[in-house]
Amino acid sequence: MAITNGYATLADVKASLRVFDSIDDSLLETAIESASRLIDGYAARTFYSEGTATKNFAATDWQVCNIDDLQSLTTLQTTDEVGGVYETWSLPEYQLEPVNQKVDGLYSPITRIIATDDKVFYAYGSEALVRVTGVWGWPAVPTAIKQATIIQASRIYKRLDSPLGIAGFGDLGAIRIGRALDPDVEQLVTPYRIMRHFA
Repeated sequence: MAITNGYATLADVKASLRVFDSIDDSLLETAIESASRLIDGYAARTFYSEGTATKNFAATDWQVCNIDDLQSLTTLQTTDEVGGVYETWSLPEYQLEPVNQKVDGLYSPITRIIATDDKVFYAYGSEALVRVTGVWGWPAVPTAIKQATIIQASRIYKRLDSPLGIAGFGDLGAIRIGRALDPDVEQLVTPYRIMRHFA
């Protein structure tokens, strides 16, 4: 199988595992894609580029609109009712955040739009009245996410050697495999994890 939106390559994981043949390539590719999606779920975001598209969002309130990860904005439009006429906003009528696309020294895509000047978002419950056109996702996979994927994919692959979740036997009996997400993976991904409530 081919890897779709994986955060590490087959060569990366094979090098980590010191695998030099191609017998298990299909299993390793499945492990890489599975690890990538597991990281997506934990981080509550994806780390690949989605390209240019138009998406609609519901504003959190009159001033704030949380959006998916955005690399660059082309057009921002709003309306005051579903099916209404959209108005295009221009700078300085809005501010993109995080400012300078940095959070705690790390690159971050745009995740929030703030209404400034005399502009307001019309927030009617869950109605998506904000339309954003731009380039979505991440321009490149962060190094920490790549490393986390290599570790987690290796763990998933090696799990095949642990039937029924038993890694081996010690003086006290069976040694069972712990939680699904490797602790080192959790540490690598946590700075990129987003926690927010959606409108």
